[in-house]
Amino acid sequence: MKARISKAGMGVAAVAALAVAGPLPATAFGAPAAPEVATKLAGKTVFLDPGHQGSNHSENLSRQVSDGRGGTKACQTTGMTTVNGVPEHTVNWNVSQLVKAALESLGAKVVLSRADDAGWGGCVDERAQAANRSGAAVAVSIHADSAPAEYRGFHIIVPQLPIPDAKANEVQSGPGRAAATSVRDAYLQAGFPSAPYAGVRDGLQTRADVAGPALTTVPDVFIEMGNGANREDAAQLESQEGQLKHAVAITTGLAGYLLGAPIAAPAPSGSAADRPVVAEQPGAAPQTALGNQTAPQAQNMPGTKAAPQAQIPPAAPQAQNLPGTPATPQAQNMPGTQAAPGSSGSTPGNSLLGSPTLPGQSKSSDLGGLVGTVMNMLLPLAHSLGIDNTMITSQLLNVAYTLAATLLSPTMHA
Repeated sequence: MKARISKAGMGVAAVAALAVAGPLPATAFGAPAAPEVATKLAGKTVFLDPGHQGSNHSENLSRQVSDGRGGTKACQTTGMTTVNGVPEHTVNWNVSQLVKAALESLGAKVVLSRADDAGWGGCVDERAQAANRSGAAVAVSIHADSAPAEYRGFHIIVPQLPIPDAKANEVQSGPGRAAATSVRDAYLQAGFPSAPYAGVRDGLQTRADVAGPALTTVPDVFIEMGNGANREDAAQLESQEGQLKHAVAITTGLAGYLLGAPIAAPAPSGSAADRPVVAEQPGAAPQTALGNQTAPQAQNMPGTKAAPQAQIPPAAPQAQNLPGTPATPQAQNMPGTQAAPGSSGSTPGNSLLGSPTLPGQSKSSDLGGLVGTVMNMLLPLAHSLGIDNTMITSQLLNVAYTLAATLLSPTMHA
């Protein structure tokens, strides 16, 4: 009889969580995931576009390319830099790597617009063409915004209709809008606030000056995960825990769209029509990068509800710290607490792994608490996948151990 995990949600969360847990020995890699989970998105291709690019290139960013509406615009921009000095292109890359791993563990094929976070990734028109050639069921452009520091929140950019290209107009007005709405709903369900600036309404912002959606003939989602100029948003964008939360929300929204499973989201908030419209303010990104920081193990936060108890198989190994890497402080906001993602107390470098193991406390039991806590975030994804969130097989944990090797690649925080 297979061991079961009570209310554990979906193992994809553990996959991403162990990306920040540290390297696992080869003996950690368990049996394949349960077939019904590993093939949920089989036959589906997703095109992921981590916005912008690294600095190792000699391309002319101001070179004019088609904007999809009969005009031209700059080939690319450097992207914003967070208030703490982290370049947007690295945040985008890290979140994309987590989304990629999660989708692939569900059987999807993932195509990336750029190969790494060091060099060139293509002009906006070239990325749209790559998405079109991929034959993807959906394309996702992952970005973070720069706006006045007093504003925070995510939004999804949708193209102003009609789009001159008939096929692009048909796709983006129908399935493209459905995909964007699904990801928006997943963000709201996860507790992320909707941005209250630049004409954002209910988490959606209509624009005619963003070329990507107008040039893309597959359903396109253009996400601005938060405002890098706002300290609370920046803390989420920069931290490993925050990047995981963004990746989980994006994955949940995509799965809901691809499987035709609507997401029950709360009513959007913070969408004030009378806020001033703020133009994009791309800035030169200093060439710093998030390091391969590995954090110690997590503990349950005092006063919070205990996460669902994930029963780790006896042979499950403990996570180890990368040699020579610093430990990050304990994250203050854990899933299930009253604080919404990005709320006060979340600081750059926070990790789901929390503080060091206490005397007399085994790391394996601590890892069990981590997996249970993270899986709790994935209950909405389990619903989108049609999985009964009361009981799932322990085989899903083996997905986490197997994919940890991919997530721990040096390119994750290059």
